[in-house]
Amino acid sequence: MTHPIDRVYEYLQAVIDPELGISIVDLGLIYDVVFPTDTTVKITMTLTSMGCPLFGSIHDDMVKALSPLGYTADQVDIELTFDPPWRQDKMSESAKAELGIT
Repeated sequence: MTHPIDRVYEYLQAVIDPELGISIVDLGLIYDVVFPTDTTVKITMTLTSMGCPLFGSIHDDMVKALSPLGYTADQVDIELTFDPPWRQDKMSESAKAELGIT
């Protein structure tokens, strides 16, 4: 069931940061995607701030977004990290434009 990394990113593109209204992929919150086994995916990600209380919601949305690829909740491992801390330069050009960042 292992899928190419670009397919995982494609499906995660639909997950919207609840505070900013922009895809977590475009915000640059996804740091790494690996496939520890043929049936699991591990995603290392960060948040825009350490105190963000919305990780639970984002986590659930990510699991839901990957379900069409055949992953169940117990096959999606999401590791939250703040090293390195998120910075605006990790954002896509379209995300920067949406937020008015030049």
